[in-house]
Amino acid sequence: MFRKMLFGAVSIIAMAMGAVQAQDLKEFRVGILGGENEADRLRNYQCFADHIKQVLGVEKVSLFPAADYDGVIQGLLGGTLDFAELGASAYAKVYLENKDAVQPILTTIQTDGSTGYRAVMVARADSGIKTLADMKGKKLGFADPDSTSGYLIPVTSLPKDIGMDVKSYFSSTGFGGGHEQLVLEVLKGTFDAGTTWASGVGDFNDGYSSGNLRKMVDKGVLKMDDLVELWQSPLIPNGPLVVRTSIDAGDKQKITDFLTKLPETDPACFSAIQGGDYKGYSAVTPEFYQPIIDARKAKIGS
Repeated sequence: MFRKMLFGAVSIIAMAMGAVQAQDLKEFRVGILGGENEADRLRNYQCFADHIKQVLGVEKVSLFPAADYDGVIQGLLGGTLDFAELGASAYAKVYLENKDAVQPILTTIQTDGSTGYRAVMVARADSGIKTLADMKGKKLGFADPDSTSGYLIPVTSLPKDIGMDVKSYFSSTGFGGGHEQLVLEVLKGTFDAGTTWASGVGDFNDGYSSGNLRKMVDKGVLKMDDLVELWQSPLIPNGPLVVRTSIDAGDKQKITDFLTKLPETDPACFSAIQGGDYKGYSAVTPEFYQPIIDARKAKIGS
């Protein structure tokens, strides 16, 4: 009898705590990865902020454009952010430090129906560098140490194509401070070539259908005639949209339902936050990112 009363009391307390938690979401905090300038990131996400405020019925939606990937990662790990779209390697870092911190809910679908993208290496078209072989003994730039396409996949995949360690093949390597900045540094001559991300779908001359190159073309800060592609990686899993695990399950479902319908309810907003052409979103689980988690653990540790 006492056990029944005890379990009943615990159950009531748990239900009450869940109700309080559901009512406590007065502000929804959105982390935005670094990679392009802050003003563009805030402008692209404003429509999302306006929509999600109504969807969740919160008093305030705050956008936090971090200077680099790690800013968002630490915000999610510390519980000061509720939502973000991450690259696969950034998610792997969160998972390896605390697998219960966030829950991946969706990932993007490319126009060809795939749920992956590519790392691409680009150089200035007038540099005389036309192939990966031409890069031997030259300077290579990466986007960010927590970027999948801008670092993790190149340093793990390139050795198969160049026949040796990255540090032995290139004269030096460094980081550009984000994807957009990296390409600008390549154009300035800071690096002979650099790695960034693209859908790999469509025409290189258009910046592909989506990705950093396409974003830069659409903003008018890049002409694809100024670049040449030297290398393309195998397919990489598209990064996840994640929510803080401790958020109420009902609110998580509202967020998921809203985003799933967004390509139809507000195509312009969907394109703005994703940067290019996509078909929509697909449900995703941590298992989808296990190869990237394993690769990051082996190469970087966490």
